[in-house]
Amino acid sequence: MVIDKYNQRADKVNSLVCVGLDSDFNKLPDKFKQMENLQFEFNKWIIDQTAEFAASFKFNIAFYEARGGQGLNDLKLSVEYLKQRHPDMFIICDAKRADIGNTNNGYVEELFDYFNFDATTLHPYLGKEALKPFLDRADKGCIVLCRTSNPGAGELQDLVADGKPVWQIVAEKVRDEWNYNHNCMLVAGATYPEEMEKLREIMGRTAFLVPGVGAQGGDVKAVVEAGLNDQKRGLFIHSARGIIFAENPAEEAKKLRDEINKYR
Repeated sequence: MVIDKYNQRADKVNSLVCVGLDSDFNKLPDKFKQMENLQFEFNKWIIDQTAEFAASFKFNIAFYEARGGQGLNDLKLSVEYLKQRHPDMFIICDAKRADIGNTNNGYVEELFDYFNFDATTLHPYLGKEALKPFLDRADKGCIVLCRTSNPGAGELQDLVADGKPVWQIVAEKVRDEWNYNHNCMLVAGATYPEEMEKLREIMGRTAFLVPGVGAQGGDVKAVVEAGLNDQKRGLFIHSARGIIFAENPAEEAKKLRDEINKYR
């Protein structure tokens, strides 16, 4: 199963940290802005400092698409560098793709074959039929948006249908119908630990990508206590700005790893 790669890496480095390479051009240090492949050079610098403390890296594709072909080239170079230096690292693309099936075929080729990500985030709104090109890839991870970390998440996700909130219905759909290749995971925001605890009851050992610690204010202790599975894993605890734009990224990555492990 695709999750085995993550579990092996997490055990090897004793970490559940997911470093977010949200390399916003406007926030990069000036010295990198003078370089030809500036986002790649910045990413390489972050990877070299933080990889020993990380079980995964996540790229938000928006920061690369915003720079057109140059940005996408820097993204590809960054993934290739990670694969070369740390072949056991679990690499996620935060692309939040969703479309009808034949369009998703193109996204599958882009994200899984051209960029060679291990997993990507996906919107559930179009249903199983539309997501099938992703779900059929047993060798890759499908991280379905479920209970997101943003303040407005409840506008749709808390709506009740058949006596259940929409986020719970999404989780049960993934568990009962979509995870036929055992390659599905969920996005479960750190800012809603009570919902995460319920999701863990529903999903068993299924892994959660957990945005929202650090800059968004999610509490690490609450996340670990609510979301850890019975193998003391099952979480990709993500931090981007709090690590990559810190004065000492290595120190911040280590600090997050150690705080998580304190509660594991």
